Amino acid sequence: MIIIGLMSGTSADAIDAALCEITGEPPALNARLIHKATKPYPVKLRERIQHASTREARVDLITVLTMELGEAFADAALLLMREARVRPAAVDLIASHGQTVWHAVESDGRVRGTLQIGEAAVIAEMTGITTINNFSARDVAAHGQGAPLTAYADWLLLRHPTRWRAVQNIGSIASITFLPPHSDDTSAPIAFDTGPGCVLIDGVVSALTSGVKHFDRDGAMASVGQVDHALLAYLLDDPYFDRNPPKTTGRELYSEALAADIVKMGQSRGLKPEDIAATVTAFTARSIAYAYSRFAPASIEEAVIGGGGTRNRTLMEMLGKAIDPVHMIRHEDIGIDGGAKDALVLALMAHETWYHRPANLPALTGAARRVVLGQITPGRNYPELIRRTWL
Repeated sequence: MIIIGLMSGTSADAIDAALCEITGEPPALNARLIHKATKPYPVKLRERIQHASTREARVDLITVLTMELGEAFADAALLLMREARVRPAAVDLIASHGQTVWHAVESDGRVRGTLQIGEAAVIAEMTGITTINNFSARDVAAHGQGAPLTAYADWLLLRHPTRWRAVQNIGSIASITFLPPHSDDTSAPIAFDTGPGCVLIDGVVSALTSGVKHFDRDGAMASVGQVDHALLAYLLDDPYFDRNPPKTTGRELYSEALAADIVKMGQSRGLKPEDIAATVTAFTARSIAYAYSRFAPASIEEAVIGGGGTRNRTLMEMLGKAIDPVHMIRHEDIGIDGGAKDALVLALMAHETWYHRPANLPALTGAARRVVLGQITPGRNYPELIRRTWL
């Protein structure tokens, strides 16, 4: 099947779109990237998304925003098809993650609900292509965490023949999958959010520059600062890190308010802006490293690193030292385009949904059972797609 995956992460900076060919069925499922595109959010829309991810957000504004984001996702799909010179009639499905605005995690780690907005009906109407969205909700309904769902694709595509491998994503939130090798047919994978990725780094830099900068490009600010180890130890004294997986987190915990508090604490200790940036960057690196030492089920020799955080050189240097002797590689080193991976994974999950196959693993999300994910919104191609793939 030819499927478009659409992904917008917690950072809400852009929509990543991937045109993919998905063939086969588990365990021999194949995913090939044909073309990728990125459509940045306008600044004002990004600000509205971030506001929608707070407790102060109004339901009337979210209602309108979900329709506007549907248009934005559809525009990203149409842009991708134009660039790839592919007609909508040649595309079977669109898989849309939507934009997460709230992930309701109780103090005991139970997920009570999750909300991704970006109306699928708008996407199907504007493109004419059958659209599958809302993947996380069914896993939550089955008493799972609803994330990280991409770990299922890691299990299918990224296991090493003989060695345990970690797949480490560093977006706004950092998540990890510990994968047993193909030679091990008894061990189960483990996946969970390790804690903050770039979300607090971005928030701190924005606060320190009064919104002039939204992130620390290449880790330049942190690279000239000194880590305040007392403040770092305070930040690492977070009960989330010792909570047993599966577990998830998000902006609800690692919020702009927390970033502002970190800035205030640093300033009260007489730290320079660069020192505060260095300390919060070290916080991300050390919290990830703690997950390896605390929860890795076996010796990890290799970590496949992906996500926007890989562009922060200072963070990568700190992480490399923190998880040494684990060898860090990129997705590109094993033949996968890291920038398109999440969107490609969504295409893979939509393929499984269409063929009524589960795309979650209870070992990864904590769900009570395997379930078929997502909701299908028929496009104009729906009758023909049914005839061609099911009859």
